[in-house]
Amino acid sequence: FSEDTFKVGLAPETLNRTNLGTLQAGDSVNLERALAAGHRFGGHFVQGHIDSTANIIEIKPEDNSVWYKLQVDDPKLMPYIIPKGFIAIDGTSLTVCDVNDDEHWFTIMMIAYTQTHVVMPTKNVGDRVNIEVDMLGKYVEKVTTSILRGSGDADGSSTSSYIEKVQLVVDELNDIGSVYDDKSIV
Repeated sequence: FSEDTFKVGLAPETLNRTNLGTLQAGDSVNLERALAAGHRFGGHFVQGHIDSTANIIEIKPEDNSVWYKLQVDDPKLMPYIIPKGFIAIDGTSLTVCDVNDDEHWFTIMMIAYTQTHVVMPTKNVGDRVNIEVDMLGKYVEKVTTSILRGSGDADGSSTSSYIEKVQLVVDELNDIGSVYDDKSIV
């Protein structure tokens, strides 16, 4: 560490999943301290673990806001990107506006305040950004898949067993929903 610099190591996994290998000396990045346990939480669950990158395919100003259209490099992440959900882009948690699963793109809109506090406005069409999708969506998929994978009797014909498994998934989703925003799914 010095007064205005510090050094970090980058593992091969980080270089494979992020745009960090393309950064040059002097490029800006978003840095943020982790939330301390026990403090009020009022935002999105962001871990800082990058899932992949996305390419900026359109930037469109609208009044004092700016729309960004981004195409993901890994289409397998699209199920976790939903309208009014969130996505972290270069470490900034943002609300998703539109999603096109077939063409693997989504949009976000950045208000004036956010534009002055993050690095995204320094990016251009064609630039790559790091993305982290909603971890709750990944957890829900894992729980749902593991429960449904075992559904049915040995011959696979038990409808009641399947319904019981689906009810378990709904109960799990309600538990997650109550932690996240105090609303039930059903």
